[in-house]
Amino acid sequence: MQRPDILMPAPLRAIVPEGLEKISTLHKTFEAADPEAAIDAVADKIRGLAIGGFKVDEALLDRFPNLEIISNFGVGYDSIDAALCGQRGIIVTNTPDVLSDEVADTALGLMIMTVRELSAAERWLRAGNWKPGQNYPLTKATLQGRTLGVLGLGRIGKAIATRAEAFGMTVHYHGRTKQEDVSYPYHTTLKGLAEACDTLMLVAPGGASTRHMVNAEILEALGPNGILINVGRGTVVDEAALIEALRSGTILSAGLDVFEDEPSVPQALIEMENAVLLPHVASASVHTRDAMGQLVVDNMSSWFSSGKVLTPVAETPQSS
Repeated sequence: MQRPDILMPAPLRAIVPEGLEKISTLHKTFEAADPEAAIDAVADKIRGLAIGGFKVDEALLDRFPNLEIISNFGVGYDSIDAALCGQRGIIVTNTPDVLSDEVADTALGLMIMTVRELSAAERWLRAGNWKPGQNYPLTKATLQGRTLGVLGLGRIGKAIATRAEAFGMTVHYHGRTKQEDVSYPYHTTLKGLAEACDTLMLVAPGGASTRHMVNAEILEALGPNGILINVGRGTVVDEAALIEALRSGTILSAGLDVFEDEPSVPQALIEMENAVLLPHVASASVHTRDAMGQLVVDNMSSWFSSGKVLTPVAETPQSS
């Protein structure tokens, strides 16, 4: 059987090209002197795309008349027009589950750092401020007695909720629909969730439907003791409104692993002591990123050997 031609237009973890080269003719066009020309030279043959954070729109899809599958490195796939792929019979896969625990661990770590000002305290110590009779100020917030509101109670959201319960937190949630197999209190609106909690955890995907869901109104509802944590997508938060809320005391603090225009982070946030900032590292361990990469390969391998994939996205369900 002829090996399928697969395109990898940008670098991915080494485990991805190593695995794909075993099952296909792999075109790593980013290595070419003229990547666009290299893509054009093989476009008609390409049956699979292996990508991560790569924009896939109508113009790109038009270049590949024989494309069958897009295997995406990551849970989020808002950079891909999956609905259009579905209309064209192109299946899209992502990498859920294998990163849920890692992201949940990071989310809890970021929350604790933010609530107890741990990164600020470390900076204070490193600056030589800890001296006899001179201690870091008592933190305004504590994790004790806090109520966690989760926006996006999917695989990662549930893993975060389970961990939060172990810390004694009460958990509420909001999503598109109430989940019948979940006992946490459900709120029909995000504003209602924000009013009911003092710690708002964002695990929502990106895209037009969630853009700036967390705006000035939601931050006002969260209140002056409120803490915002975002490990979902930066576009879910109106960053300008968040900066103003942090500056004015509308909310107490924020812990962010994602931003609206990565890797650009507003200088106003960088300068704020009541904001804990991480460079989008929630799933960034060798163990987890390699597991994600292997799932990219496994989806491709399964498709070309059986016509089925392991983790299709909702917009491109495979036939039974």
